[in-house]
Formats: sequence, structure tokens, C-alpha cells
Amino acid sequence: MPSEPHLHARRVLGLRCRECGAEYEVQATHVCPRCFGPLDVAYDYGVIRRLLTRQRIQSGPPSMWRYRDLLPLEEDAAVVSLGEGFTPLVKAERLGAELGLRNLYLKNDSMNPTNSFKDRVVSVAISWARAHGFETIGCASTGNLANAVAAYAARAGLECYVFLPRDTEAEKLVATSVFEPTIVAVRGTYDDVNRLCSQVMEDLPWAFCNINIRPFYAEGSKTLTFETAEQLGWRLPDEIVIPIASGCQFVRHRRAAQELLDLGLVDGQDLPRLTGAQALGCAPVYRAWEAGTDRVSPVVPDTIARSIAIGNPSDGPYVVRIARETGGVVEAVTEEEIVEAIRLLARTEGIFTETAGGVTIGVLAKLARRGRWNGDEVIVAYVTGHGLKTADAVADAGRRVEIEPSLRAFREKVAV
Repeated sequence: MPSEPHLHARRVLGLRCRECGAEYEVQATHVCPRCFGPLDVAYDYGVIRRLLTRQRIQSGPPSMWRYRDLLPLEEDAAVVSLGEGFTPLVKAERLGAELGLRNLYLKNDSMNPTNSFKDRVVSVAISWARAHGFETIGCASTGNLANAVAAYAARAGLECYVFLPRDTEAEKLVATSVFEPTIVAVRGTYDDVNRLCSQVMEDLPWAFCNINIRPFYAEGSKTLTFETAEQLGWRLPDEIVIPIASGCQFVRHRRAAQELLDLGLVDGQDLPRLTGAQALGCAPVYRAWEAGTDRVSPVVPDTIARSIAIGNPSDGPYVVRIARETGGVVEAVTEEEIVEAIRLLARTEGIFTETAGGVTIGVLAKLARRGRWNGDEVIVAYVTGHGLKTADAVADAGRRVEIEPSLRAFREKVAV
């Protein structure tokens, strides 16, 4: 029987087009030249099935890299890690009681090293890029990805260029600039930034996390769902509520759930319902869902939820199809509902989330109050970023009383 390293070396077969099925060797590319469909990593699941068990996973590191066998990094490649993943799965009893949900869980990815789920995808992307000889890493970002890329590039010793809209939140700019990348502030939306990066990619031998090495980068998202299942005792939830930006994460959670089922790692036979959350100020996928089509028309973003404000989401059509196929929905919330949801989560569970998390919790609350669930289902909401990244959104929250430094003043104004 071959040794484990030999098994590992054969795990990744190459890239496969999601639309036409054409296959390609492993390389830094993300679009099928035949039909222009997106490329995904193709694995040899026969090899993985002979290798992977629950016990093997549980004996791995307390990070997302315990699932390395289902990630596209060769066995001899060094991992660039800051300890990402295996974040808390919180039983949200107080929030659940308010919403009538007895089995509500929150996957709190704000606990990652740079305080967002982007650490997962970036750890995979930068590990892959360094292993394949790239010396410069870049990204198009709305803020969180720039934070992560700058931090992991510093860890890996790679040159780093991050491209962002010039109106990116100040908190995210500070959290990025401290790692000393080159920050390119673009006068335009994220979609303008992404187009520029695609042009730069054609001109320079750089690895762009979410463009030319996107197939490998995107696989890191699967670990959120892998962890959720393991933390639930090796079972999938009934439904997962997921924020939608490009839609890339949504697609990979569906793939992760299918891999767990196909490999016999979880009990049960059903995929979870996958439900998407958008802000009404940037809701192209929600509008397509409401119109009953998977044709997603671009919009100009106008929302405080900037980290998911992508007006032309590349995987939008796939989100609509997956939500429909799994029995999920796509819903959207107003700016006021986003802020209220941030406060709701904070006061019930002590978790401070950014505006994207406000979108997720806002949609969760809206659907619960509308009667989508009977209350006994296992529901998981993905909280993908920390509130300190967008603190201005709730700057006036809380009860503040100013007094003189005396017991009398305290009694008169506070102890009433």
C-alpha cells in the first residue's frame, strides 16, 4: 500500500470548469478558456476516502488545518498560518429565546487572527502561492481581505499590494497599514477595484488571492462548515444563514457539506438548507431571487455593510441555484435593520459584529419573526467579522450618563 505522502500528492487532480467540465493542470488561473466558466479544484476522492477519518481530523491541529486533506495544498508545502480557524460555535440561548429558536448557534469567526473569516481563505491562498514560487501577493478588497492578506504576507515574507475603494472604513485601513503593505486606494467601487486588479494581473507576475489563484483561495471557506459539523457532533445543521458578497463563500459551503456527506464523515443524508443574506443597499442576488431568476443584474452599492458591498457578484447565479436546490432562501435587510441586529446580537450574546454580521443576524431575525422555522430546527448563522472593524455604525449605542464624582450625583442620576 502506498505511503501517506504518496496518497497526499495525488489528492489534487487539477482544475475543472464548473460549467463545461473541461479539466486543466494545477496552475494560477480561474477562468475556463473554452467557455469562460469558473474553475474549481478537482480532488481524487477515492484517495481521500482511504485516508480521511474523524479520528484523523480530531488528532490534527486546533486550527482549520486539521482538514488539510480536503484543501488544495501539496503534502510537502509549508503552511502559512497565524492560528486561523476552529473558532467558537456558540449556543445562542438568549438570542434564540428572543427569536423563538431553541437550537440556534453562531459560528463566531470574528475570533480569527485578523478578526474575520478571510483568514481562512488567505492562509490557503498565500500557502499555495509561496509553494508555487510567487514572490508578490495582491488582492481586490472591501477591507477584511486586505487586513488578512497584509498580515499573512508579512508572516510569509512576501511583497504585498492591496487594492481597496478609497472610502474603505478607517478602522480597516489602520488594521491593514500596520503590516506595511502597499495600499492602493482606488476612486471607485469594489467592482472598479476588481477590474483594475484583473488588468494588473495580466501585466505582472503576481498572485492575486481572489482572481488568478481564486480556485485555491476559495477552498479555505469550506473549513467553516467542516468545523460547524464537527462541533455539532459530526452532524450538519438543518439550515445555515450566510452573508453574500461575491457568493464565493456560499458556493463553497455547499461543496463542503456535500464532501462531508459523500465521505461519510457526518451522520444523516441531507444537505442543510443554505440561506443567503444581503443588505438592501447592495442586493443584486436578493433581487434576482425575488424575480424568480438566476440572472443577477449589477447594482451600484449604497450600504454601510461595505465588506459585502459587491454590486456585480461573480458567483451570484450559483447562490440563487443553491438556495433553491437546498430549500433555502435569499433575504435582505435595511440599513436600520442592520444596526438594530448588531445591537441585538451584542446585548443578547455579548458578541460584537461588524455590519456584515448585522446583515446576517438581521436576516435571521426577519425570517424567524416571519415564522420560517417552528423552533426546534438546528440553525447556524455565520458571524464573519468583528464589530471594531465598523465601530462607527453603532457609535451612539448604549446608555451613557455623565455625573460629578460624588455619591449624591450617582444616586440622583443613576441609581433611580
